Amino acid sequence: PRWKYSRNRRDRPRAHPSAIPVRTVVVDNLKCSVATQAESDDPQAVLVYDGDCSFCHSCARWISRRWIDDRQRIVASQHLTPDQLAELGLSERDVRSAAWWVSRDGKRFRGHLAIGQTLRVSRGWPAVVGAMILTPPFRWVAAVAYPLIVRWRHRLPGGTPACRAG
Repeated sequence: PRWKYSRNRRDRPRAHPSAIPVRTVVVDNLKCSVATQAESDDPQAVLVYDGDCSFCHSCARWISRRWIDDRQRIVASQHLTPDQLAELGLSERDVRSAAWWVSRDGKRFRGHLAIGQTLRVSRGWPAVVGAMILTPPFRWVAAVAYPLIVRWRHRLPGGTPACRAG
């Protein structure tokens, strides 16, 4: 189908209105249908990254344009409350030290594995790169490269002094 290869989100199919979960509530003797999020039935996979770092933000924004559906999301750690982090099984200390991918089934991946998982669920050539990052010997190289990138990210394209890992 044409939408599968399109970068434009408007070309992608929309959910049929009957597919949106609703619940009926009564307000002042009137029945109303209210759309609900079925988070317990269909949890989202999440990439949590350092939103204060321009390099990280640029990379996250670039990757977010390649999602194939809305079952995944990318969010800056600064936009999550401690309770939301706890729901993901993360602490503030965790998210300050590295990027994290929390899969739909609750598995957590840190650093280069988080980046690999994020790329793997995208479409096109980033998915191939993600699969490579998760496969030895590329996985071993990524394990060495990730801490170096974190250390020197303020000097990479899009980086600023705020990106300096501290």
